[in-house]
Amino acid sequence: MALDKKVEDFDKALERLKEAYNRTIEQLNKDERSFFRDSTIQRFEFTLEICWKSIKSFLLVHEGMECRSPKGCIREFHAAGYISRSEVVSLLQMIDDRNLASHTYHETLADEIFAHIGSYLPLLEKVYKTVASPETEM
Repeated sequence: MALDKKVEDFDKALERLKEAYNRTIEQLNKDERSFFRDSTIQRFEFTLEICWKSIKSFLLVHEGMECRSPKGCIREFHAAGYISRSEVVSLLQMIDDRNLASHTYHETLADEIFAHIGSYLPLLEKVYKTVASPETEM
């Protein structure tokens, strides 16, 4: 099933993102920090990509809903009752950060996006748990 594969990929991507984030924190005042920060941002980008695609497949399988864009899928996920209004706002901010990171590169922007990632991790974990085991999350 396509959903199972996406959820498996989401799990792996999320674990790699957490690993990169923690490694970057360990490098806080070292020369290599920017390398680790940039790696974390790249992992954030592909984790968020598989996150919204997992939501898309999940909604189709469990709710019969079709969505086509990242923000549309997040709004539908909320409409179906899986996340709160504040979580929608956070997920939409993640999409905006991902878009900024993908299309623009400035040192200050990279630092800002990295600073947000730590607060995004718990919500990404919640979304993962929901799409992996929907019966326990509703």
